[in-house]
Parts: sequence; structure tokens; C-alpha cells
Amino acid sequence: MTDPDMTDIAKAQKVGILVPAGMLGAGFPPDTITRGIALGADVIAIDGGSTDSGPYYLGTGMGKNPKEAVLRDLRILLRAAAAAHIPLIIGSCGTSGTDSGVDWVAAIVEEVLSSAGLDLSVARIYSEQTPDTVIEHLAAGRVHPLAPPRSLNAADLRRCEHIVGVMGHEPIMQALHDGADVILAGRATDTAIAAALALMHGMPAGPTWHAAKVAECGGQCTTSPRDGGVFAQIDATGFTIEPLDPNARCTPQSVAAHMLYETANPFQMREPAGTLVVSDATYTALDHRRVRVEGSAFEQAAQYTIKLEGAAITGYQTMSFTGIRDPKILAQIDVWAHTLEEVLTSRISQVLGLEPGDYDTDLRLYGYNAILGELDPHPAPPQEVGVMLLVNAATQDLATAIAKVANPLMLHLPTADMTHLPSFAFATSPAETERGAVYEFTLNHVVDVDDPCQMFPIKSNRTAHV
Repeated sequence: MTDPDMTDIAKAQKVGILVPAGMLGAGFPPDTITRGIALGADVIAIDGGSTDSGPYYLGTGMGKNPKEAVLRDLRILLRAAAAAHIPLIIGSCGTSGTDSGVDWVAAIVEEVLSSAGLDLSVARIYSEQTPDTVIEHLAAGRVHPLAPPRSLNAADLRRCEHIVGVMGHEPIMQALHDGADVILAGRATDTAIAAALALMHGMPAGPTWHAAKVAECGGQCTTSPRDGGVFAQIDATGFTIEPLDPNARCTPQSVAAHMLYETANPFQMREPAGTLVVSDATYTALDHRRVRVEGSAFEQAAQYTIKLEGAAITGYQTMSFTGIRDPKILAQIDVWAHTLEEVLTSRISQVLGLEPGDYDTDLRLYGYNAILGELDPHPAPPQEVGVMLLVNAATQDLATAIAKVANPLMLHLPTADMTHLPSFAFATSPAETERGAVYEFTLNHVVDVDDPCQMFPIKSNRTAHV
């Protein structure tokens, strides 16, 4: 396989996109891929990453899913793509799209190709940026904060363990033009991987970006989000979308609702090149499981921008977790939690000579208000509460020492009106679990660029394009 079959696509004036699942390694029924190919897929696109689980994966450059899960999905997708002579595009490889994440997925791809006897061109698109490069952009006034605004300086950038740029569709399109059969992209917008081939073949930007947005998470836009992905077909006036599982359904409501997902405005979504606008979009049920969408538009931006993501170490963390069932404590759990925090602060000062600014503690009451905090109505005493104490400090030893100071309090601390020591139950022994380095996202900025591909070098097992 070399170039995608441009003649057939152009003749049909439509492009079919098969999105197997919301993330590589999440799994999908193999027969749904077979069905998507039969429906006329011209490309298989699947996201390989996410920031949903926090900054740890970008900070460490490690993947969220186990190799075995990624390997299982790739065996199915690579064979299907090769048999159908269509490209396979994977974005945000290795969860966060670091260079090591791209290489990790590439090694698994090569393992599958070798074992299956497949000869495919594999392109790697790297998205990692050096602090020095971003500092140059910052000094030139090309870096701008997103809302809520946050200041940025060279020291912030040098603290980052990894920095990635979030690519749009252009580097992926370049790899397709170069003849790649398999594209392994670093950090990319979820939609870019699904939109690239359609835009390359002249499909209108509004329907293309809207279809990519709806399809990005696979079956999430259907009535059965666990039963495989979706197939979207884009043409000159809109797109049609349907589930790959014959028992699932797309409805106008389920399709329209996906614009509520991960967007600040349900009628708009920003891409590096511009903004998708769906204010005038219409959603029509073609039958009980297919939906037709028309009226989507795309407004080109005056300045092309690339979002930057970075993660830095903020310290080290130790966790303790205990369970409380004592009804007297649970009847005044707020008082007990406040007492714990007061006594712990005093004990840390006495034992370790530390002031509150030298460390940080986070007390969470699961089963009471751990999720909503003060917003939780909690009208009645809970039946049981899991108390999680997270301690952050400059070193792991210090974080653990503070957690150990808290140990007897989390095991027996009474309230002031109690005449006996209650007993609680630690979930683990030892009660303190060292969690290692803790990371934070340090960048919420974009950088102005003149060339959408300039930050994203492409390397292939056959050619190189930088």
C-alpha cells in the first residue's frame, strides 16, 4: 500500500471514517471493525491518549494502558487496514504524546508487522518541544495564555519534565501525502486524526470537523457507548454517522449531545486552524440507528496557534486511608475532620518542627463530601466514611514522616465530647503508601506559528520529512 486511493474517493465525493473506540487499548469487538470496513471506510482513526487522568503521564512520559491491551487492539487494526488498503492513524501515542510514547507504540506496531508478515510504511510524527525552543517563542511574544490567564517565565518552562505541542491535521496530512500506511502521531487534537484524510481530499471543513468531533470517542455518541465505535461518512453538504455495533443506535440527541463533551461552548470548538461552529447544524434521524448532520461551519482563524502542554514535579506524596463506621463520629464528621487537621498541624510542628507552608495536606471524606466538598448537601449522617489523607512535601521521606505522625490520629482520634478512644480501620498495612513524585500541568498557553508543521518532525521507516 502506498498512497490512499484518491481516485475512488474523489469519484464518490465522500470519505468514510472508522473510529473503533475512544482510545487505543480500550478494546472493541473485532467484528465491528469488519463491519466498518464493509460500510466503506477510507481510514481508521483512533486516539491513543488523554489528559483525563492528570499530569502524571506527561510528566513521566509513561503510557496509561498496558502494552498487552495496546498490542491486542493493534493486531486487529493493522491487519484490517492492510487488508482494506487504507491508512491507520493513531494520535497522542503513549497517552500524552511524548516522543517516548510515539516510540513505544511504534515498537509494538513493528512487533505486530513482523509477526503478521505485513510490509507497511510507518510514519512517526513527534510533538515534544524543548524548554529552550519555547523560551525563544516566549521572548519573541508568540506565546499567549488561555483563560484563566497564568503567567509564564523561563523558569517555569525549565521545570517541565516534558512539553508537547498539540498538533492539528496538517502534519498528519503531510504524512499521508508522503505515502504513510500507518501514522503514529505525538500529541494531537482528538479531532485532527479523524479529519486529516477528509480535508486532504477536499471535503468541506465544517462537516469534516463536526464529524470528527462527534466520532472522536467512538461509541460515546451512541446509545450503547461500550459496544464499539462508529462510522462517519462525510460529503459535500454534511455527514452521516452510525454505530459499528448493529444493536447500538445513534439518535439526533446522542449525536448533538457530544458537542457538550469537553467544550466550553456547546456551539463552538477551537482547532489550531480555526473554530468549528454548529449553531445552525441540524440533526435528522435517517432511520432508527443513523443520523444525518448538515449546516456545520468552520471559521478560519487569523492566526494559526498550537496549544502547549507541560508537566513539572511539585513534590512527593504519601497517602493514608482509613475507614470510619463509628456512628458517634459520623454524626459529627465535619467536627472530627476539623479536629484532625488542627491536631495534626500541631503535632507536625512539635515532632518535625515544620510550619504549614513547609508541606501540604489534603483530607478527603469519601462517602460524605469528597467529590463536591462544601457544595455537597449531605442532609443526613453517612453510614460509613473513607478518610483519605494526601501529604505533599519536598521529599518522599518527609511526606511519609508527616503521614506517620498522622497515623495514630487516623486510627483513634476522638472528638472533644467523647470519653473513650474510637477505633477506625486502615485499608492497608503499612498504612502509609508512598506515591512518588507528584506532577502538575504548568502550561495553559498557545504559541503563534506560521507553518503548522514546523514544530512536528516526521520520521518514517522509508522516508524522513522534517
